[in-house]
Amino acid sequence: MAIEMSRPGVDGLGDTVRVLAQWQHDGGLVQVHPGDVGWFWRFGAERTAEATRTWSRAGEVLAVGLLDGADLLRLAFAPEALQDEELAQQVVDDVSAPERSVLPEGKVYVEAPMGALVQDLLFKDGWESGEPWTPLRRDLGAPVPDPGVHVEVIGPEQAQEWASVLRASFDGSTFTGERWHAMAAGAPYADARCLAARNEQGEAVAVVTVWSAGEGKLGLIEPMGVHRAHRGHGYGRAITVAAARALQELGSSSVVVCCPSSNVAAVATYRSAGLEQLPERRDLYRNAS
Repeated sequence: MAIEMSRPGVDGLGDTVRVLAQWQHDGGLVQVHPGDVGWFWRFGAERTAEATRTWSRAGEVLAVGLLDGADLLRLAFAPEALQDEELAQQVVDDVSAPERSVLPEGKVYVEAPMGALVQDLLFKDGWESGEPWTPLRRDLGAPVPDPGVHVEVIGPEQAQEWASVLRASFDGSTFTGERWHAMAAGAPYADARCLAARNEQGEAVAVVTVWSAGEGKLGLIEPMGVHRAHRGHGYGRAITVAAARALQELGSSSVVVCCPSSNVAAVATYRSAGLEQLPERRDLYRNAS
């Protein structure tokens, strides 16, 4: 049967998140996680639904795409469909034609799992390798040490404080307490936690959100930040260790995170917290024609 691309709509987002959760497993490829959709949910359910695409055959979802900005599509595939030629070709056709309302004209990007057939087909269609990203992973089968600082789970009453630390961690961040509430209202947040690390004076100095995909599945860190006024004291390592402990408590089999390879400091922080650096992955881009 033919491959059909569709948008799940707000009512279908929960089902899409559950499908993504089923695809997360140790030994598999690092790809779009339910937490990526959950983090996008800070913009609200309607915008999240508008940014989501699914590709299905006979009603079974085989690929999910998340438009992480107008010019970047992040793709995930069912493990058994990574080499499905009909599916891969349909995805390539859809992302290459602006009239199909996936990606616009001009320079655009696609992030797909390494080793997926869709990458080969995009290369053949003239797409090129883009920015390198570094995935990192830590197995959670063994005990995770104490982070060495006071860490607390953040609820609605601390949303503004958590948001202010995140804004102070990333240049240009516009995250607000309102966006925290929108994110927390999303379906993926039922299996997520926001954490904050405090210094000896009680100030929140680092924050993280962890996303579980269910018992025995990969868990995700997205985002993690240290307040620019409190860097250099090991808080990034501490909050990352706390994130791993939280995911372990949620039943995750391992924790993964992915950051630009150019962000050497972030890679070093994650490695110091016990995450293993995995082979780089690259997105693909099509130049403006």
